[in-house]
Amino acid sequence: MKKIKAILPRNKAIIWSLILLITLLWGYAWVLMKEALEYMGPFTFSAFRFGIGAITLLLVVWIMKIGLPPKRYWKHLIIVGILQTSIVFLLVMYGLEFVDAGKSSVLLYSMPMWSSLLAVKFLGEKITPVRMTGLLIGMLGLLTILGWDIWTGQSFEVIFGEILIIIAAISWAISNTYYRLNVQELPKIQASAFQMFFGAIGISIAMLVMEWGDPIVLNVTSMYYILFTGILASALCFTVWFFIISKIDMVTATISTLLVPIFGLVFSSILLDEKLTAGVLTGSALIIIGIIIATITKKNPYAE
Repeated sequence: MKKIKAILPRNKAIIWSLILLITLLWGYAWVLMKEALEYMGPFTFSAFRFGIGAITLLLVVWIMKIGLPPKRYWKHLIIVGILQTSIVFLLVMYGLEFVDAGKSSVLLYSMPMWSSLLAVKFLGEKITPVRMTGLLIGMLGLLTILGWDIWTGQSFEVIFGEILIIIAAISWAISNTYYRLNVQELPKIQASAFQMFFGAIGISIAMLVMEWGDPIVLNVTSMYYILFTGILASALCFTVWFFIISKIDMVTATISTLLVPIFGLVFSSILLDEKLTAGVLTGSALIIIGIIIATITKKNPYAE
């Protein structure tokens, strides 16, 4: 018992270190995703990004001699790939043509709300009053960041882009739940590699249909955007994400991703000159408070 108690804090520290790493990388990636649209179409960039990410992971799987997943998992990996990679990033990248990078990240990370509802319905998880309070405070933070302009004074194009990104958030939430139900027994790097491979195929098909013949500028800057988002923000981060959601409950894991829009807004302010208003700062504070409250629980979620 003493040994278990000694291990739990270390596991908790490792999990939160990984969460901090991927949310920081994902937050920075929003800036690169927005900037990449200056060099190529949204679907073309996503095809490059996830093609590179899938190739990277498949090489690692080959080097580690993990092999192919059992045939019974292929259907599930295709579904996860379509939900988490194809749908999410086709919609997000198209929406970014109309919506600021910082605000787009806020909309996508409404995902914890949808994931929490699905986790209760399909995974049998319980949202305690404490976690519900944390989730509601975090979502209030998102609404505070978005401000009143989400309701008034926006063009049809901006509203359309925002709706696409919210649909992407729902698709990601469905993917999280589907993964937990059908795929989590696989090695995490194998699951990430093959779902990303199938997802990249879906994105490539959309790119060929929608952007065939459109100009593509490949230079040092655009290649940096592709390689960073493909290798680090995709291959590395999604493998770590699958590890996290297999180790702790869905509600805690997804609420923690509310850190991403905070990092996204900070990087957007520094690199894209998007404004950090009082509403943004207040909303960010609410998100952090919500995460802290939601992860205070008597039962240690890191004990698995």
